[in-house]
Amino acid sequence: MRYVRMPIEVESPEEYGYGNIRYNLSESSIVDQSIGSLGLTIPDLTLLYGEHRGSDRLRSFVLEGTPGLEIDDVLITGGAAGALFIIATALLGADDHLVVVKPNYATNLETPRAIGCAISLIDLEFDNGFTLDFDRLAAAVTPQTRLISVTCPHNPTGTMMREEELLRLVAFAKEKGCLLLVDETYRDLALTTKLPLAASLGDHVIGVASLSKAFGVPGIRVGWIINRSPALMEQFLAAKEQISICGSVINEWVAEEILAKRDAFLEPTLAEWRRRLDRIAEWIEGEPMLEWVRPTGGVVCFPRMVADPPGGTDAFYRRLLEDHGTYVGPGHWFEMPDRYFRLGYAWPSAEELEHGLAGISAALRG
Repeated sequence: MRYVRMPIEVESPEEYGYGNIRYNLSESSIVDQSIGSLGLTIPDLTLLYGEHRGSDRLRSFVLEGTPGLEIDDVLITGGAAGALFIIATALLGADDHLVVVKPNYATNLETPRAIGCAISLIDLEFDNGFTLDFDRLAAAVTPQTRLISVTCPHNPTGTMMREEELLRLVAFAKEKGCLLLVDETYRDLALTTKLPLAASLGDHVIGVASLSKAFGVPGIRVGWIINRSPALMEQFLAAKEQISICGSVINEWVAEEILAKRDAFLEPTLAEWRRRLDRIAEWIEGEPMLEWVRPTGGVVCFPRMVADPPGGTDAFYRRLLEDHGTYVGPGHWFEMPDRYFRLGYAWPSAEELEHGLAGISAALRG
């Protein structure tokens, strides 16, 4: 495999330097938590090799008591990125074909490219509300298609499939003999009805998620794969063992404690992000140089400039950062034109968000 660094990582705030950004509206998660903010005191843990699949307690919490799923259907991974890497390298080869939605988080595209498999991209279009065109996806499937990959709620647009749309996709993949991967990292941040765990819908369905986005703990690198097929899970476990053997005892303990209080954490979190989303809607309604599709999940949106700003988009992003101290995720992070940008509204403080929105409006005008 030949690895290429992804623009979203090369240009990330941690690479650029958080100290060089005053108003960071590029982040795709809620505000980063700390051991103290979570009310945790780490006990005297034995730092042994942990259970290769992840601790039983953690895997049980991941499932939320979902009928039809057992803890052996869960594999704990190094974040959702680690889960996606395991799935791609375990399932795809040069003779296989992947159908994947775009825009998308870069790992869902770059790892399959590094493997060398054939890829069909299904573009989500602004003028169609960033909804999945099922007929276009169906037409892209071939006898060589091994995997169909979707994201719901979607990053970077914040849109969601309805349950009947997800069920239709599950049935189609089964009919075609394909595996279906659902990246459901933002599932706990659904602003409408939360969808069922994707893996509960069929043994050909693979769900991926993590604690990074909804719980603000990307630094513990805890994610998971859920699937009901013992044969597939054995493949994924073999990959994990060759990459890292097991996860961190400390990180998994922190994850257990977070998920033990999932509902108590999420209830006020979701209330705050609904208020913030209303504020973004108010701002865009009064900003004639932008248009958007209002999200129904996650904590990001993907506005579009109605025309090139003065000097073009490169000049806009330069002004935005240099003159207004504000950082957003440009469209090229997602292989989209730079008239689009990802705006994260949950990571900054409310005051920082207001300053950032004002900076965007000013930079749009030159």
